[in-house]
Amino acid sequence: MMIVTFTDRFRKRLKKLPAKIQKQFELRLEIFVTDSKNPILKVHPLRGNLIGRRAFSITGDYRVIYRVVDEESVKLVDIGTHSQIY
Repeated sequence: MMIVTFTDRFRKRLKKLPAKIQKQFELRLEIFVTDSKNPILKVHPLRGNLIGRRAFSITGDYRVIYRVVDEESVKLVDIGTHSQIY
């Protein structure tokens, strides 16, 4: 099982999201922790100024940006709509 930590920025942005999106995030996080390669997450590496980071989908428009710390842990860096975080 993967160890997940959060940046302060991530925590602040998560709190500001609508309750429905927060709940959807919790559901997707459960999937991510147990099976980070699950196709429903649409995990993908990022490019440009976010190179070295990865993202997964919460809904059609909401994404989580994270970085891999080591084989067993990741740090969630940012959350928001596609246009907010890219």
